[in-house]
Amino acid sequence: MEPKAKLYGLTLTELQEVCRSLELPRFAAGQIARWLYKRHVTDIGSMTDLPATARAALSQRFDTGLSAPLRESISTDGTKKYLFRTSQGAYIESAYIPDGDRATLCVSSQAGCRMGCRFCATGQQGLQHSLSVTDILNQIVSLPERDRLTNIVFMGMGEPLDNMDALLPALEILTSEWGFALSPTRITVSTAGVAKNLQHLLDATRVHVAVSLHNPFHDERAQIMPIESAYPIEDVVKILRGGDFTHQRRISFEYIVMSGLNDTPRHIKGLTRLLNGLRCRINLIRFHRIEGSPYFSPPAAAMEHFRDALNAKGITTTIRASRGEDIEAACGLLSTKEINQTSKK
Repeated sequence: MEPKAKLYGLTLTELQEVCRSLELPRFAAGQIARWLYKRHVTDIGSMTDLPATARAALSQRFDTGLSAPLRESISTDGTKKYLFRTSQGAYIESAYIPDGDRATLCVSSQAGCRMGCRFCATGQQGLQHSLSVTDILNQIVSLPERDRLTNIVFMGMGEPLDNMDALLPALEILTSEWGFALSPTRITVSTAGVAKNLQHLLDATRVHVAVSLHNPFHDERAQIMPIESAYPIEDVVKILRGGDFTHQRRISFEYIVMSGLNDTPRHIKGLTRLLNGLRCRINLIRFHRIEGSPYFSPPAAAMEHFRDALNAKGITTTIRASRGEDIEAACGLLSTKEINQTSKK
């Protein structure tokens, strides 16, 4: 029997097309959207304001496609890491990070990643497949803490701008009134710098943008981030300079600090030159050691000196608190462990 299509993850326009194909009235698409994205039902039979015949017709062709996490790890600091299995059988992970009144979910956009960043566990996996809209939204809707979420960040496994076909519909569902109705200011999309798709993201959405920077110099960045050879960071910053950014839409730069590699006075000067005049923030991140990596995190005092020097140059810079280290919360560590364990069986 041919597998059923997934209903969860269809946009309102796509739901209208489903209704047309089933000879249901156009307004039924709005009813289905409410059941999916506001009530989060997992069973089409529960959509009780649809006629029984309509539910039966939908159930013949579709299921919601939602699934619970396979495993949950809880850190002593309250961070939780969830392992999911995708519709294609790969492993992905998301991290729930509570912080006072704020609760952030870090979601994945791909199983693995083809960007090949040298310091990233996900990059060591290579790309297995891009996630469907269903797989992306399932990380949110199947979360036990779903109703506590205040912010969603696409900073998990994968490169979001390498999966635009699923990213943009997912953002549409998350921010549309007929969908989750979240403010775009509650959502951040991170990218290693896929310049060819960055302008499209800026034009099509109002979400915040975070760029994985990690080194301001072309040759040095290319050594740790192969994407630099295709899309130089200078070009990425140029696109951002032309974007419509206000106090309601932010640019930030993620900067994993690796001792002796990207934390010298020369790098401070390079960052100042690169970002001069751009309204942005740099988030310094302590390097989470991964097996086989030659990189090391600097001591706290060195991190603070680097932060203070950048702030003195007029670039708002903060140190992001490390969370969930005891449960391998850094992106890609848990799924890599699961892949390795599975391959040994």
